[in-house]
Amino acid sequence: MVLCKPGLAEERACKTLTVSGNPEYPPLLWEDSREPEALTGVATALLAEILEPLGVKLEVKSLGSWARVQRHARYGELDMIAGAFITPERTQYMDYLLPPFTQLTVSVWVPKDRVFEYRHWPDLKGKQGGTLINNSFGQGFDSFAEKSLEIVGVRTIEQSFEMALAGRVDYVLYERLQGQVKLQRLGLADEFVALDVPISTEGLFYTFSKKSPCNTFELRERIADRLYTLLNSGRLDSLISEYTARYMSLQP
Repeated sequence: MVLCKPGLAEERACKTLTVSGNPEYPPLLWEDSREPEALTGVATALLAEILEPLGVKLEVKSLGSWARVQRHARYGELDMIAGAFITPERTQYMDYLLPPFTQLTVSVWVPKDRVFEYRHWPDLKGKQGGTLINNSFGQGFDSFAEKSLEIVGVRTIEQSFEMALAGRVDYVLYERLQGQVKLQRLGLADEFVALDVPISTEGLFYTFSKKSPCNTFELRERIADRLYTLLNSGRLDSLISEYTARYMSLQP
């Protein structure tokens, strides 16, 4: 297949990039209470710095649940998702931009008074888990979970933690960074512990909808070049510190 340079009409169509993502992902992404239809966080701040010298305007939208965001990308109603793990299903309707902009460790979170021994995935058999609808934790674990585990998907991670406190589920699957930030702001940091052994550690990527008019070889390459430069400069770490502080300063 020959990759051709996009024409002028195609370039004009890419002056604005419509982006969304998982609204339950602080400090990487969350809904901005001051702008109910927008998201804020590390993922979009870094993307804005990538796009600015490229002359592409960033339009960030809050579309509701993570499951709904993925549906919009599937049907081309969204140009890009700011943060997704790779799964076989998602590669059918999204193109992943290299490199991943961060690596995330997924933990088993349990109420402190109901800690159980966990060494590897089979230790979760016979227990009830909770997480977000349509969440993925790597192809290997997803396949194992589908065949062997009972995991309830809900719309917000707060629901999962509340269900664990009420004894309706035994554990919650959620990223370690996001869990620490989320629980601290909810005032539940002393109620939960992340078990030592992680479920997985996966790269988190910016992804283009295959149906987006902005999804061109040239733009993907230019974004990748800027992403490499910013990651190598240590910019991600400073943004994580900045946006963690912003999220923690919000009123519960």
